Amino acid sequence: MSEGLTLGEAAKALDVSVDTVRRWAQAGKIETDRDSANRRRVPPSEITRLKARPARHKTDDGFSARNRFSGVIRSVEVDGVMGLVEIEAGPHLITAAITRDSIEELGLAPGVLATATVKATSVMVDTST
Repeated sequence: MSEGLTLGEAAKALDVSVDTVRRWAQAGKIETDRDSANRRRVPPSEITRLKARPARHKTDDGFSARNRFSGVIRSVEVDGVMGLVEIEAGPHLITAAITRDSIEELGLAPGVLATATVKATSVMVDTST
């Protein structure tokens, strides 16, 4: 009989939904086993393994967690009234075009921790013209 966490307990520990834990289990991204009643259980070692990843954002501030990328600023290039800020957020590289005033007010510089919040209804990129 497994002494692991229930899916609900695992979801809470990982700060994700129960549906996310189920999808991860079905995709093989998280190991689970079954207890004597055939309920899925998540071994504590899996929680430890997955907790080593960057913390997810809470959504109680009105922003969607999937649209926020926390990381470290890699570069800041300013030209005139505008600038480009590159944030390395895990495997993602986010480039934001923002005003010089905002860069100066926020103290944005390489090595500074920052979060990019992305809100867009559509983004299209095409290389054929």
